[in-house]
Amino acid sequence: MVKEGKKTILLVQPIDATIGDQSMIIANSTENGHSTENELMDEMTKNGRVLAYGHNSESFEITAFGEKVDPGQLAIIAAIKKKKKLRVWEVDLVANEAGTYDSIFAYCFVESVEKSNGDSFQEVTATLQVEGESQEGTLTMLPAAATAQSSYDFETAGETGTP
Repeated sequence: MVKEGKKTILLVQPIDATIGDQSMIIANSTENGHSTENELMDEMTKNGRVLAYGHNSESFEITAFGEKVDPGQLAIIAAIKKKKKLRVWEVDLVANEAGTYDSIFAYCFVESVEKSNGDSFQEVTATLQVEGESQEGTLTMLPAAATAQSSYDFETAGETGTP
């Protein structure tokens, strides 16, 4: 089964959130990604090259159209300004066989946030560096905004409108 990029979202939550606080979707997200890199150890010896795995480093990348009052974007900006961590989930919006949503969870430091102002919409990009290693798991519920329809239902002529 081919996976559609638009069926994966990032949720963020400030590190000082309390139990019951909801995670936040980043509004107007156009792209997001998760990458893992490894710092290989590469040494030459008298007998030839020795190559071994080193430490992994992970990060999340986010691109969205700027939204002045979006809690998700504001949480990222506040985290870098206040030098606080975020909780981050990358979530597959297509339910698995158990009816839950596959996810990756990590504590992150915001490395950078950039706002680009062109002739069209403002673009906000951010890089979130993972502390330690991310963890795979599942979420049983998603925020309502994650599954909200962005369009409208079909209407029949003569059956809608103001009486």
